[in-house]
Amino acid sequence: MAGREGGKKKPLKQAKKGQVEYDDDDKMRIQKEKEAKKLLADAKQQALKKGPMATAGIKKSKNAEDSVYF
Repeated sequence: MAGREGGKKKPLKQAKKGQVEYDDDDKMRIQKEKEAKKLLADAKQQALKKGPMATAGIKKSKNAEDSVYF
């Protein structure tokens, strides 16, 4: 019996991928996606500066006698 027969097999090596050539449409799409991602990140930073949107929570009446729940 061979020593490597029972154990885990080594995976085959994958061929390296070559350079991908982009045409003008692809370059424009990639540029737009980068700009949109940047705008989204900027908007997220602006939103974090302002704090949480809803801080009031559940409103309660001042007098417990005035608000009776059945």
